[in-house]
Amino acid sequence: MEAMRLIEASRHALARSQEPSDIVAEVWQSQALAQAIGNRLAIAGPQELRGEALDLSEVGGRGCGVLDAQGLGKESIRAARLTGVDQVYEVLQGLDELLGEVGIALVGVAMGAEDEGLYWQCMEAIDAADESRDRVLEMLRGLAVREQMLPEPDSAAGSS
Repeated sequence: MEAMRLIEASRHALARSQEPSDIVAEVWQSQALAQAIGNRLAIAGPQELRGEALDLSEVGGRGCGVLDAQGLGKESIRAARLTGVDQVYEVLQGLDELLGEVGIALVGVAMGAEDEGLYWQCMEAIDAADESRDRVLEMLRGLAVREQMLPEPDSAAGSS
């Protein structure tokens, strides 16, 4: 499945989640997706993004590692269905939005946490989501710089 569709599916699933355990599971899914997109871009993305993409992959993996997402079988991991990142800029914008929503959802879970372990798990996951988002924003900046450096089409050509 293309990255944008997976991002939209994750955003919708996160928005529908009400219980803290469901929210944590969706946050895990989102970080796994960030990791998978990072992997894909590190291997086959634009050359100037590959370092940040690798960092995104590592941070996404750490974000998954701090969360206890019990009950997720391999077949239910959305990121495992990633087949491509067709429109890099749009995918990174969508991932940025998703990670922002993840941070907000985690704050809500942390504020209502009765268990200190869940609270600290959320704090670490918020840090990972913020760091993932920083990597995404850096890649978006890199793409914007690349776009500015491309020569503009000669508007005078062909209009003799």
